[in-house]
Amino acid sequence: METKLPLNFSGVVPSLAQVADFGPPRTEIGIGCLMPWQDKLYVLNYSSHRAETGTGTGLRVIHADFQMTQHPDAVDGTYANRFTHAPSSQLVIGPHIIDTDHNVRTVKELIDIRLCGTATHLTDPDNLVYMLGMEGELFELNVHTLETKHLFDLTKELGTPGEGSCHFKDCYCNHGRLVIVNNDYEEGDFKGERKEGTLAEYDGEKWTVLERKPFVAVNGLGYFGKTIFASGWDRASAILKIYTANDDTWRTYRLPKASSCWDHKWQTEWPRIRSTEHERLLMDHHGMWYELSPWAYENQYCGIRPISTHLWVHGDFCSWKGLFIVGADNTSFEGGGNLQSAEPQSGLWIGKTDDLWNFGKPKGWGGPWWEDTVEASTPSDPFLMTGFDQKVLHLSHTSKEAVTFTVEVDFQGNGRWKCYTEVEVPAGGYTPHVFPQGFCAHWVRVVTDKNCEATAQFHYS
Repeated sequence: METKLPLNFSGVVPSLAQVADFGPPRTEIGIGCLMPWQDKLYVLNYSSHRAETGTGTGLRVIHADFQMTQHPDAVDGTYANRFTHAPSSQLVIGPHIIDTDHNVRTVKELIDIRLCGTATHLTDPDNLVYMLGMEGELFELNVHTLETKHLFDLTKELGTPGEGSCHFKDCYCNHGRLVIVNNDYEEGDFKGERKEGTLAEYDGEKWTVLERKPFVAVNGLGYFGKTIFASGWDRASAILKIYTANDDTWRTYRLPKASSCWDHKWQTEWPRIRSTEHERLLMDHHGMWYELSPWAYENQYCGIRPISTHLWVHGDFCSWKGLFIVGADNTSFEGGGNLQSAEPQSGLWIGKTDDLWNFGKPKGWGGPWWEDTVEASTPSDPFLMTGFDQKVLHLSHTSKEAVTFTVEVDFQGNGRWKCYTEVEVPAGGYTPHVFPQGFCAHWVRVVTDKNCEATAQFHYS
């Protein structure tokens, strides 16, 4: 029997919309997880803040004929974790464990935890997984017995501010480390009055804070490329941190922001880094799609290319039946903050990966410095240049003397930097530099000849 695809409008399928109860209370209903499993597509929702904020979310199943049903074991809650436990051939999604016959078991102790990540266990991967909650609760879960063990309160271990502020979002384990991210960011972070975001790793004995900035996603492709990717931002730009196992080093790369609508911890739910096509990754970061290679040759990285910009809040995305599926977080009552919206709902978009190139043109802004204290002769972080058209660089400083900014480019993407030009900016002044039509390189960075407070911002259009 031939399967007929459901009615859709530019890839959006109304019959697969996720709709929560009208309430009260009325909740958000984002699509936290999309997971293909044994010829079905599992869809898991998240409410605003645990089950008490509303009902009608939970686990839904899209069958091979594209008909959707609510799973009888669905529970209301805030969930955005999905993971395949290969040794036992089980799916972990939210507080549910699902076997290959679609039998669902629910971990009651985790129903009220805002689960945001599941990761391979460091010492007993055949039986245990890590389960991360948004308030910093880290558990071990035995996927056979469903026994849970609370390991850490990360608000205490990592010095984050705790309930109502911290916002843990994801975790990933590889190369002998469990990496977690917390995307806390508000006006105080923008103004430099506090630093509450977190990128941290655990080696089985101790925690190490790698950076105090908001990070929202972390992932990799196992032994492919021996890399780990973590996406974040600060007021200057979007950020991509890359760990390379060959030299045991984290490196910082900077990317443009396609929109400032992601500059708050609540507005980033959840831009992902996911494997969709074979042996490669897609990244949704600050309003822009990117393709990522897992390989970092000579421990340098050039395997990134911008695809397109967008306005959607993407909760998750995956490949299923040769299609590319995106789950959204479309509209919510916002606890009374949005009085023009009554019925919480979110949609699914179904297309193919190549359709992403038909979305908004890659463009954005950002740079390595935003009124930052910089040291003479010390290069900035690399900033992405490839894949964009018109380019201009804005330079300013507060020194009482003229400052010369040297612009360097890595046009091969192998870490071999070349001087492109020097721009002298007068005392306390500002100077723009317009790049020639068609000029491009993989990465660009800036160096000053004096200690100063400097700004270097690129605008791509």
